[in-house]
Amino acid sequence: MAKVIKLFGLLCLVVTIAAEVRVKRQDEDLDPDSINVEELCKDRPGDEYFRLSTDGDCREVVRCDDAGENGITRLAKVRCPTGLYFDVLRQTCDWKTNVKSCDLLGSKCTRSGLKQITCPSGLAFDIEKQTCDWKAKVTTCDKKEKPRKVLPILKTDEPICPEGKLSCGNGECIDKELFCNGKPDCKDESDENACTVELDPNRAPDCDTTQCVLPDCFCSADGTRIPGNIEPQQVPQMITITFNGAVNVDNIDLYEDIFNGQRQNPNGCQIRGTYFVSHKYTNYSAVQDLHRKGHEISVFSLTHKDDPTYWTQGTYDDWLAEMAGARLIVERFANITDGSIIGVRAPYLRVGGNKQFEMMADQFFVYDASITASLGRVPIWPYTLYFRMPHKCNGNAHNCPSRSHPVWEMVMNELDRRDDPTFDESLPGCHMVDSCSNIQSGEQFGRLLRHNFNRHYNTNRAPLGLHFHASWLKSKKEYREELIKFIEEMLGRNDVFFVTMLQVIQWMQNPTELNALRDFQEWKEKCDVKGQPYCSLPNACPLTTRELPGETLRLFTCMECPNNYPWILDPTGDGFSKK
Repeated sequence: MAKVIKLFGLLCLVVTIAAEVRVKRQDEDLDPDSINVEELCKDRPGDEYFRLSTDGDCREVVRCDDAGENGITRLAKVRCPTGLYFDVLRQTCDWKTNVKSCDLLGSKCTRSGLKQITCPSGLAFDIEKQTCDWKAKVTTCDKKEKPRKVLPILKTDEPICPEGKLSCGNGECIDKELFCNGKPDCKDESDENACTVELDPNRAPDCDTTQCVLPDCFCSADGTRIPGNIEPQQVPQMITITFNGAVNVDNIDLYEDIFNGQRQNPNGCQIRGTYFVSHKYTNYSAVQDLHRKGHEISVFSLTHKDDPTYWTQGTYDDWLAEMAGARLIVERFANITDGSIIGVRAPYLRVGGNKQFEMMADQFFVYDASITASLGRVPIWPYTLYFRMPHKCNGNAHNCPSRSHPVWEMVMNELDRRDDPTFDESLPGCHMVDSCSNIQSGEQFGRLLRHNFNRHYNTNRAPLGLHFHASWLKSKKEYREELIKFIEEMLGRNDVFFVTMLQVIQWMQNPTELNALRDFQEWKEKCDVKGQPYCSLPNACPLTTRELPGETLRLFTCMECPNNYPWILDPTGDGFSKK
């Protein structure tokens, strides 16, 4: 069917190529003097279709045509038939619902003023075919379309610049602190081209245990050291169960099943989980009740935009609006007033580099839980970011923080997904349980849980993170049953605790041996919660906002309804006058 659609799309292109389109009339919104056809078409294949603007009709694209009068390059217009849109990634017309590239100008888009696109996971971009294709089929990856970025000159036998200054790629000397500050200060812009965790000249220093002391700071050279240097046999094996996304009628029953109030840790307190809550579709009366029962509420962003680069390249203000805005909404509409919302997880685990962590420090967020650590023989303990990360920046589009920040990183150790670790060859780890794509049955899920528990328990007892989207646990009844069976099996021991992210930090700040944990006061708060929800019938507020035109969304809350649906520019719902 896909081949038929593509063939149909290509045929449509052939019959809809129009005559010459004069450049000054390409788009009424474009400045006519800003379009230089010769520059636009330089080195661009004549069969590549692209857009001049993302505004307006997604049906229309152009291509460069050298067949104009006197050999002058012109732009030939192509318009897909009614009902079809042009997909610039696949270079063909297709049904509207299949086209996800209307906000892109072209398929490679490396020229002035155009956006750069990234092929989906598993695909690579074929320069010659001008389309994304399976990696195994692409043989053009070694071909360069544009010169490499100029790098600064940071390592030389003899100093090039005076003390306190470093050399740009062109030999210009500028102050060291200007490197990797988010704006180019070198004339060749090289000061912003070497800013990874390894290369940033102003990066956080390597771990120094004489300077990094609990309760405020924790680090180790390889990340595997146990806080307080306690013997592994005296360390509680902490397990964190976390959920990402909206809390609503689709998953409340799952949470009540897992955390039914009857399952207790060895200290007599009920087991707890951590919820990274996204805003849209969340029932805030349900969030309020989760908080009442002692679960930890953290934020997973306000908009949860589905553009991963929005998060990776987000500005300080983007992260402020998304995370501080999300916290403001939860605090107001779930009536959480105790300052306990202190954690952040980035959508798609796309960490926002130093900007994200600068915002977190300014807004008194205590921890991030977005950075993953590659599967290793010994798992990694959480650490503070005063000093350099003890592992490579794994995934996250390689935008981990390079600077020093007063923030805890609740690192996500990858899980070993192998069915039989004693026999199977190594496989890449998975950070979310539902990203372990080979898990297809409850029996496999059970093996994964127990094998990874033993990996942590039998080494340094670093906290074991089990991170879920609720929809995966609900997709098969056997997954839920297997998780509950695992929890009850673990609670049969006297050294395993199901705790929140905050409780992990509390233990690390005051490392306490197993035999003293029954009296560990930090874990006693809301130990055994009784009573009923704050309201049995929450307000179901039907709301709109100018920021989401045409949408009416219901906000469920025990609090008073706001005027508008809370959103990125109006998190309280009161900022716009009601029409």
